Amino acid sequence: MPKFLCDVRVLLVVAAIAFIYLQLRLFATQSEYAERIAAAVEAENQCTSQMRSLIDQISMQQGRIVALEEQKKLQDLECGQLRTLVQELERKGLQRLIDKVQEPVAAVVIMACNRADYLERTIKSVLKYQSSVALKYPLFVSQDGADPSVRSKALSYDQLAYMQHLDNEPVKTERPGELIAYYKIARHYKWALDELFYKNNFSRVIILEDDMEIAPDFFDYFEAAAALLDNDKSIMAVSSWNDNGQKQFVHDPYTLYRSDFFPGLGWMLSKSIWDELSPKWPKAYPLWLKENHKGRQFIRPEVCRTYNFGEHGSSFGQFFKQYLEPIKLNDVRVDWKSIDLSFLREDKYPRHFADMVKNAKPVYGADVVLKAYNIDGDVRIQYRDQADFERIARQFGIFEEWKDGIPRTAYKGVVVFRYQTPRRIFLVASDSLRWLGID
Repeated sequence: MPKFLCDVRVLLVVAAIAFIYLQLRLFATQSEYAERIAAAVEAENQCTSQMRSLIDQISMQQGRIVALEEQKKLQDLECGQLRTLVQELERKGLQRLIDKVQEPVAAVVIMACNRADYLERTIKSVLKYQSSVALKYPLFVSQDGADPSVRSKALSYDQLAYMQHLDNEPVKTERPGELIAYYKIARHYKWALDELFYKNNFSRVIILEDDMEIAPDFFDYFEAAAALLDNDKSIMAVSSWNDNGQKQFVHDPYTLYRSDFFPGLGWMLSKSIWDELSPKWPKAYPLWLKENHKGRQFIRPEVCRTYNFGEHGSSFGQFFKQYLEPIKLNDVRVDWKSIDLSFLREDKYPRHFADMVKNAKPVYGADVVLKAYNIDGDVRIQYRDQADFERIARQFGIFEEWKDGIPRTAYKGVVVFRYQTPRRIFLVASDSLRWLGID
């Protein structure tokens, strides 16, 4: 019995030792697996971290690629702009060289006062044809007075220069009933022309008013006439206007005349003439006076190169409905550079004009309008004096008015106009044939 118990105890001890050994081995195995799992987790975490880092690096590289692409586009755009700038600078540099050789034909000044709506219409008409020749014809607006809407309108255009004439000196008319406006206009004209000729040193100036539209060949016409104005000292100015330029009295856009009457309404003056006029500029009606003409004449077209739409102004619409509204504005683009204008020179024109008058068929007596209408070809009608001229002019419907002893548009006392056809009517003063050397 004791031996049996001893064996049992030995077996229990052996079993306990085996159990402990197994537990130790199991614990060791579990620890090994735990370490391996921890190492695997750590390796996985490192791998995940490296992947994230790699992804971040890829994202950064992609961002850099996008930024480089944008930078390249920007550089390409800047290169294009620089190329355009270089070309523009080269063009301007070349243009400056040309400008040094070729001075402007004439400054163009729009005389304005207090009609902003009229001024806008005029500026738009001028810019329509001036923009392509802006270097030849620099544009100015000269305002008389301080009307804010006119000033604002003029300053809204980058294509022109603005001048302002402020004159608060009281006006005293020389004759009863005269309009003060004509005296203020004369002051404004003198100031503006002094500014353009002396301060800005232009050799010629074209004067427009703020109620005018211009023809397509307006600038070409004045450029062609500039040489005449410079070289023929018997020409005082060149005008774009014909007082008898109503639709029924004109036909040929190529025809030009000399006139002893100052037409105005769009005219070009040279500095040499202004040097003479400026010191003695009249207080009113400056260029209508024969004392300023000194026997010189004006060039005018048959078909007007300006149209006056100013029904409301200083003259209170005088003559507008009858004489100004029906004016024919030339719509033909005449190539003036190809036309020889030497016939207008002082040594040629009297004979040229005399031949036209001489070849016209004389008409006498009453009912001259009907007689002229029934004649093929040009007609010559003689008038005795101003009253007789006004009577005949009234029958045809042309301007009756004289200024300082000269009928409107007259040359050597002869007023010429078309009548319903290409036929020309010559109203001839009693002394005109002798002045023209016609027997």
